[in-house]
Amino acid sequence: VAELGKKYCVYCLAEVSPLRFRCTECADIELCPECFSAGAEIGPHRRWHGYQLVDGGRFTLWGAEAEGGWSSREEQLLLDAIEQFGFGNWEDMAAHVGASRTPQEVMEHYVSMYIHGNLGKACIPDTIPNRVTDHTCPSGGPLSPSLTTPLPPLDISVAEQQQLGYMPLRDDYEIEYDQDAETLISGLSVNYDDDDVEIELKRAHVDMYVRKLKERQRRKNIARDYNLVPAFLGKDKKDKEKAPKRKITKEEKELRLKLRPLYQFMSCKEFEDFFENMHKERILRAKIRELQRYRRNGITKMEESAEYEAARHKREKRKENKNIASSKRGKEEGKEGEFAAIENLPGFELLSDREKVLCSSLNLSPARYVTVKTIIIKDHLQKRQGIPSKSRLPSYLDKVLKKRILNFLTESGWISRDAS
Repeated sequence: VAELGKKYCVYCLAEVSPLRFRCTECADIELCPECFSAGAEIGPHRRWHGYQLVDGGRFTLWGAEAEGGWSSREEQLLLDAIEQFGFGNWEDMAAHVGASRTPQEVMEHYVSMYIHGNLGKACIPDTIPNRVTDHTCPSGGPLSPSLTTPLPPLDISVAEQQQLGYMPLRDDYEIEYDQDAETLISGLSVNYDDDDVEIELKRAHVDMYVRKLKERQRRKNIARDYNLVPAFLGKDKKDKEKAPKRKITKEEKELRLKLRPLYQFMSCKEFEDFFENMHKERILRAKIRELQRYRRNGITKMEESAEYEAARHKREKRKENKNIASSKRGKEEGKEGEFAAIENLPGFELLSDREKVLCSSLNLSPARYVTVKTIIIKDHLQKRQGIPSKSRLPSYLDKVLKKRILNFLTESGWISRDAS
């Protein structure tokens, strides 16, 4: 049956089942490609007759070894697929060619034969005018794509996502920083008739847009780094209650304020670790000084240090009590020495403590003060009763002394303010 299905050239009798040329004017005239190209004629058939190309579907365009078994029909389906689905959509192209071809095979065949092969070399020029250049850099460069890669999604509930306008799969917000940044490039297009000035202007727009994207990403990194989203949602308070942090001293607060410019170069975790390490360093230095003090006092074992600390505590307690007692004695002696100038004068025992201070500050003898006080109070009582006062103050009492004594008597409640 297989032999009956084969076709042969009527001129050279070679098999022409894969590909043959059939004459449209003569019956049963089918020639192989070699005889057709040589212009073979047989019987009534002439070379100028019309021909029809007959492809059995098993003809290989590139040769069996280089082609890997691709038939002409598969080649035609491949070209139809690349036109329909576009370059790079290898899954749909493989489904269009047939189930026998995988996407990897379709990609390798098209790239090797149609791009890097002789057909690609003949059709694709070496230099393409206005070809787009990739200005991105490897990872870590100034234009690296890794600088704007999305961060892992935030671990928040659906209600909290709606409250923030957060889209977790894209790590974006409904309202981003500089919301209208995309207008810089939304209208850009690459045209082959652009001059150098227009190309540079479009590149400047792209650079401006990239800077805005970097600023967006920097702000997101800061929000992640300093836990600003949990702070906005009120979750940081619960975390602080669960894990209380150590108390920050006044000196450390001042040091944090001085080192605040370093925040832009360090992450939150690095900065907190930096201060934690400084705190550990201070503790270790204090411990080293304590051990050195033990060694200077002849202590070589930790058991002996407890007895030493107890004895030192008792000694300091006794010293503190002695200092308190001496300070009390000093105050009493100072108090007695304050009135040394008037304590031996007559009438000193009649004065109160405040009056003693007043007489000492005015350098006034107690007897004279008592005389002036008696006259002022007597005049005050006579005025209240409506009796005119005829007493006169002593001549040694000037205006300043009189005013000071009147103010003192008024503040002490001996006379009323309107009378003074």
